[in-house]
Amino acid sequence: MITIAICDDEKQTVAQIGKLVSGFFRKKNMEASVVCFSGGEELLNYDKSIDILFLDIQMNGMDGMETARKLRSRNFKGFLIFITVLQEMVFQSFEVQAYDYLLKPVVEKKFAGTMERLLASMNNVSEEKLLVQRGYERSIVSFADIIYAEIIDRKVYLHLVSSEVVDFYDRIENLEERLDSRFFRCHRSYLINMQHLKSYKNGVAYMESGKEIPISRLRSKAFSEVILQYMREWR
Repeated sequence: MITIAICDDEKQTVAQIGKLVSGFFRKKNMEASVVCFSGGEELLNYDKSIDILFLDIQMNGMDGMETARKLRSRNFKGFLIFITVLQEMVFQSFEVQAYDYLLKPVVEKKFAGTMERLLASMNNVSEEKLLVQRGYERSIVSFADIIYAEIIDRKVYLHLVSSEVVDFYDRIENLEERLDSRFFRCHRSYLINMQHLKSYKNGVAYMESGKEIPISRLRSKAFSEVILQYMREWR
């Protein structure tokens, strides 16, 4: 499920973007959840993850640019698309890593073009996120949320910090190529996220979740080296 947020103090714009979003994802046979906000303060109080954010630049109270700065300072990793009536306002958007902007009133063709490019970016696993497809359903999983992955009977199971388990058919070798250097293939059936490693002793990796994962003898030396490398790169 892809979560999309729309933040604008104009109800007409919120309704229009919501309609465009629903129509676009319906054509793609993809599930999308839409949440709406009337201002920056309200958005900043939202404590759930957002994958794509449509944000008005000029709003009463806290404007969109300041809202975006605060979101990024809180490590918001979603795709940010500004909505504005003034094109020149967008030149400030680089500092908050905006993906694109849409001029009001939003033209459907421009909206669709932006969304097509954005989905392609998601498929390329940008922003340290993994796009998982199960039939017509697609899920976006942050690398940081994956504690470990295991494969059982040709099916991959992603164990997440939320205690949720996301499963899909794939080879663990393919998954390994799509992840970054914080993940280590410690066993033929396991990939672990070094971010969530609590300790390592006698061939066993103890994860923060309490899970104990075996380290194969063939990979134990490399694992010790990876621990040191990880500490230099990620901590």
